[in-house]
Formats: sequence, structure tokens, C-alpha cells
Amino acid sequence: MKRNAFMGMLLGASMLTLSAKQAAATITFTEYTLPNGLHVILQEDHSTPIVAVSVMYHVGSKNEDPQRTGFAHFFEHLLFEGSENIKRGEYMKFIQSAGGQLNANTTQDRTFYYEVLPSNQLELGLWMESERMLHAKIDTVGVETQRSVVKEEKKQSFDNRPYGQLINVIYENAYTKYPYRWSPIGKEQYIDKATLAEFMNFYKTFYVPNNAVLVIAGDINVAQTKDLISKYYGNIPKGTKAIPRPTEAEPVQKAEKRVNFYDNVQLPAVIIGYHIPKQGTPDYYAIQMLTQLLSQGKSSRFEKEITDKKQQAVQTASFDLGNEEPGLAIMLGIANMGVKPAELEKSMEDEIEKVKKEGITEDEYKKLQNQAESDFVEQNQKDLGVATNLATYYTFQGNANLINTELERYKKVTRDDIKRVANKYLTKENRLVVFYMPKSEENKGKDKEAPKSMKKNMANPGAKPQPKH
Repeated sequence: MKRNAFMGMLLGASMLTLSAKQAAATITFTEYTLPNGLHVILQEDHSTPIVAVSVMYHVGSKNEDPQRTGFAHFFEHLLFEGSENIKRGEYMKFIQSAGGQLNANTTQDRTFYYEVLPSNQLELGLWMESERMLHAKIDTVGVETQRSVVKEEKKQSFDNRPYGQLINVIYENAYTKYPYRWSPIGKEQYIDKATLAEFMNFYKTFYVPNNAVLVIAGDINVAQTKDLISKYYGNIPKGTKAIPRPTEAEPVQKAEKRVNFYDNVQLPAVIIGYHIPKQGTPDYYAIQMLTQLLSQGKSSRFEKEITDKKQQAVQTASFDLGNEEPGLAIMLGIANMGVKPAELEKSMEDEIEKVKKEGITEDEYKKLQNQAESDFVEQNQKDLGVATNLATYYTFQGNANLINTELERYKKVTRDDIKRVANKYLTKENRLVVFYMPKSEENKGKDKEAPKSMKKNMANPGAKPQPKH
């Protein structure tokens, strides 16, 4: 068997399901902070000869200048260009030739880089992430290359994909002040305008050890791994620039917002977004369970009533976009042929009102609790899942041990809590309603689809109500 094929099998094995008893067991880990501010979390698990090496930087799109949106996502790409010791284009080759996998992703709150490797390649992963942190290659060639890459990604994943602008439209209209009002992809014109000096400043501000957590999970020896971390990260200097954090708060929304957006789609969609508390708060867990009640699985409220019984939608969804700061719960329906958006909106509202007035059944509650436990266990069945959760809990809540205790927060949610949060947060004055319409409808009945106050928004799809950013 060829080496890469064999390593592929090992990597696959690391993602196989463990027994529920194993997965539910306490996850033990070691954590400490280097003098330069880098927080380190080590989790030892010898069930497969695999290791996940990850670094989470506490920087996302909310840390950007409003006139330079897209920087964090741009750096997700740029920091794969190479370093002083890794030639351009060789970053991925190193990992793949060692039988590993790698990737990165960016949200509004953080950027996450990782490698999943055979455990005998741990040192390679540590070295490469240290190169990214200390010696990243940020030059004109790399910047110009990634400008093209990012613009092409935006074109393929957002501009030319059905409903690809959905998240952009939601956030641009749901927020008026807090810097969640743009999504991580940003605006390509800002990336085009940015100078090399601006990129260097962003790197030196945010991609520093005192703004990061290094998490290694899997087949490691903790003592040996500590020595390697000291070797590769101990001499990286602490960042000298102040790390800016948003200080403004999003004003409480006091009246419903309605927007029509026109795009190259065949069927209209209805999106309802409600402002909700930040992740980690008690009500957040109840809202998560509420969104699952509405749309997760064939027996969910939306699926049974709107998709199956009334056949008003080809697809429904309900989910929260949990953020470090107050985020959104989103209800979504793509209308069936011939169904008007207003009709679909009414049916979605009706299901929400039933929860607000009647609450949920005991059977539904038990199912939600089982789903919460199943999801929680599944996330921690993989080395990468463990690494991701440890990094996330530490970065946003300062408590990596939530990986062992957060399930208890879901278990504390009662049926009355779910009914209560529905009444508290899923209100008309706390919501944004978007009709995501086919372009062919743009000049038909505008006054019927949205109030006059929104005509300016319809003339400029994606524009947000005053004040503009």
C-alpha cells in the first residue's frame, strides 16, 4: 500500500466514531501561558496515531476598519503564502507530503488555522505554525496573488451562487453600529485599495502570540510537546501594539425592519433574523434548542407544517449564528413554486407563535435534550473537534474546561425556558425580515412588497438603513 494512501486511512480513522462511553468521558488537558503571552493547551489521546495542531487568533472581521473590510479573511489566505524559511507555494506541499491535511477559516470573531498529521510529524506542524506567527511572507507578490484569489472566491461563493448574498444582506441590515454589520468576506474594493504597509500593520497587531491560543490534541507526549513548543514559540516576541477591540454596543432595536433584495434566483426566500444574546449566556442555550425545535430534522415544526403539510417551502431552516457578542437567530424558508413570500412569512410566524403561546411538548423536549447530548459528544470524537472546542472555549469565555461542562448548561434548560426566550426575543420589534426575490420581480409591485421607507434600500440592494457605515 502506498504511503499516502495508508496515511489517508489513518486520518480517516481519527474521525471514526468512538463509543458513546469513551466520547462522553472527561477530556483531560494541560494548559499554560508562555512569557510572550501565547496560551497553550495540550490534550493527550493515544486512540489513533494522529495529532491536530491548531492556532486560533482572536481576530475576525469585527476587528477591521469599516473602510478596510475583508482583512481578516484576506489574511486567512495570505498566511499560506510562505515565510522566510518556507518558499512560496510550499506550505501545503510540506503538510500533504507528510500525509496530513490542513485548512483555515475566519469568522467575525476569530481566525483558525490547523493541521491534522500523523503523530510522528508533530514537530513539522509546530514549526510551520511558528513560521506563520513569526516569519510570514507579506510582500507585494503575495498580496497581489491573494487579491485575485479572494476576489475569485467572492465571485464563486457569493456573487454567482444562488442566495449567495443572504448572509451579507442579513448583517448589513440587522446591525447599524456594531461591526458585525459586514460579513468576513468584506468588500473587494477595500482590499484593492489597501497598501502593503496596511497589511503589515494588521499582521503585527493581531497575529502575535499574546493574541493567540495554540492547541495540540491527539497522540502526543505532553512533556516532549512542551519542549518542542519552547523550542519553536518561546523566542517569538510578544506583540508591542495595542490590540483593539470594538467598544461600541449595538443599540436595542425598537421597530421591525423590512428589506427586499433582488438576485439571480428562481424562487423567493423569506429570512427572519432576531437579535439574541452572545454565546455562553443562559438564554443562548435555550435559543439554540428553540431553533432546533423549529427546523432540525423531519419532525421539526417548520419541516412538518410548512414543508410537508402545507408544501409552501422547498426548504426551511432555523439556526443561530452564535457570536462572541450578541448575534442573531435566523429563520429561513425558500418558497415553493407559486407561493408568495408573504404567505410563507405568515406560516413561519404562526409556528413561532405556537411556541410562544403553547410551549413545547415533553416528547419534543426529550428529543432536544438528546440532540444536544449527541451533538456535544460527536464534536469531541475527533482530535480536530477537541482542538477546535478547547480553543473556542478559551478564546471567547476564558474557560477551556467548558469542553467537559457545557453540556450541563443545555441540561439546565427547561421547557418553560424555551417558551420564555421565544416570547422575549422572537418579537416583531426585534426582527429583520428580508424578502430575497428573483430579479425578474424587481420592478413588480414594489410598494406591495415593502413599505415606502425601504424603497431606497431596494434601489441599492444590500444597503442598510440609516445611519450607514
